[in-house]
Amino acid sequence: MANKKKATSDAVEILDRRYFAGKPKMMELLEEERANADVARKIYDLREAAGLSQRQLAKLIGTTASVICRLEDSDYEGHSLAMLRRIAAALDKRVEIRFVTAKQNSKRRPA
Repeated sequence: MANKKKATSDAVEILDRRYFAGKPKMMELLEEERANADVARKIYDLREAAGLSQRQLAKLIGTTASVICRLEDSDYEGHSLAMLRRIAAALDKRVEIRFVTAKQNSKRRPA
């Protein structure tokens, strides 16, 4: 019984144990959702820092405010690199992509 986990009242810990611990597919889905939310938040933050409304940003990049609204929605999964570049250019920024070591699966696979 050495693997018995300590009882906890921490809601985050309970959810982690119930839905994610030892479930790689669920962890993968969680990471995808985190990435989508991160991109949406970055677009929103950049637009707000520039003092632009969704309509104003949309006009700068040649799209509609509803597209900007969708891009800023954390549930949206269709962020394209081309659209991110258009937004970046309109806000005098550039898109930078980094690959970092995965926290859960840091073991290298044979080539």
